[in-house]
Amino acid sequence: MNDKKTILILTADAGFGHRSAALAIQTALHDLAGDDCELHLINPLEDKRSPFFLRDSQADYDQIVKQAPELYKLGYEASDKPIPSAIADTALAVLLYEVMRDLVSTYKPDAIVTTYPLYQSALEAVFTIDRVFVPLFTVVTDLSTVHRIWFHKAATACLVPNQTVRNLAIAGNLDPQKVIETGIPVSPRLNKETRTRAEIRRELGWDENKMTILAVGSKRVDRLIETANTLNHSGFPIQLAVAAGKDQNLFEGLKAIDWHIPAFLYEYVSNMPLMMHAADAIICKAGGLIVTESLACGLPILLVDVLPGQETGNADMILQGGAGDLATTPFQVLETISHWMINDRVLLKERAENSRKMGKPNAAYDVAQIVWKAAQEGPVDRHKQRIAGRTSLLHILESYRAPVWDRLTELKAKIDRG
Repeated sequence: MNDKKTILILTADAGFGHRSAALAIQTALHDLAGDDCELHLINPLEDKRSPFFLRDSQADYDQIVKQAPELYKLGYEASDKPIPSAIADTALAVLLYEVMRDLVSTYKPDAIVTTYPLYQSALEAVFTIDRVFVPLFTVVTDLSTVHRIWFHKAATACLVPNQTVRNLAIAGNLDPQKVIETGIPVSPRLNKETRTRAEIRRELGWDENKMTILAVGSKRVDRLIETANTLNHSGFPIQLAVAAGKDQNLFEGLKAIDWHIPAFLYEYVSNMPLMMHAADAIICKAGGLIVTESLACGLPILLVDVLPGQETGNADMILQGGAGDLATTPFQVLETISHWMINDRVLLKERAENSRKMGKPNAAYDVAQIVWKAAQEGPVDRHKQRIAGRTSLLHILESYRAPVWDRLTELKAKIDRG
């Protein structure tokens, strides 16, 4: 008899955080269950049957948040209201139903975990129509400013990063017993490094004795070149490591600087956990992923960019928790680093201690434990139970999916024609 359990991990590629959390959970589940567990990590939006506007939003995400941040903020906040959110929930149930039905039918999972919020309503429709309820776990990947669409009654449990988001989930009418504080899953490699900073720096070819600042950029980070050049001319006894996050223009701009301090430049890195453990502090934007990883490593954080709306809460949390500072001008960068370094780096040490207190490096394993336990119990078959509303739900799916899809396609064609 084969007792191997199948777990479906759903994610999306709108930014780095959703997939990164999914990969962390996948690694932790593999470490926990090994060959007893069959894991499938899938992005349903890659299916051509998924709504075009959701597929396109992944590719356009960088451009939207960088070129029109206030517009992004307006759309984010406008949709985070009860009526628009309910309308979106119904539409998603209709438009993603076919994709979700086929995923559940193909893989026959014993549990599902999603790091992206838009799949829950369609999965609820699948469970209701098939009368087989698969344990579903939603892992929230935002630290503070969390859209209400994350909080869905279909989830067996909503796994949240902190007490702030737990309170939001409960205020969003989720059963408190279904809201579990785990932290955002980060790479298990962050928690497995045991070497000293000096040892890691020697491996990386960095000076093992200099104060080391890691700067992390991407196409969504403004002012990183300006910040790096400011530190280059600061006179501080530091070394700088900069990861450009596959942003070739940023990387070329960094290489064009006439460096007066030791600087180690990387267009892309696959060993970010190692570099974080080698650094004394980090410079980055207020994205959920990079902030979460920094906290898990106990790094003081200098925020140089905050996306209005979604990332505002992340920044507030870091500042209020004393784990970092915000600097949006060259003078503020100089001022912050200077304050960190004086008096035998007392403020830097305080920031590091606060960061460690806020970090949850074991989050991926905590999530894995919860999901694995549910997978062992498996789906609940309710074929013998009468479920009220089944006929109306089927009617919605059968009657309105095509008209909704056709209308959206017409609108897209008009937009494309200008």
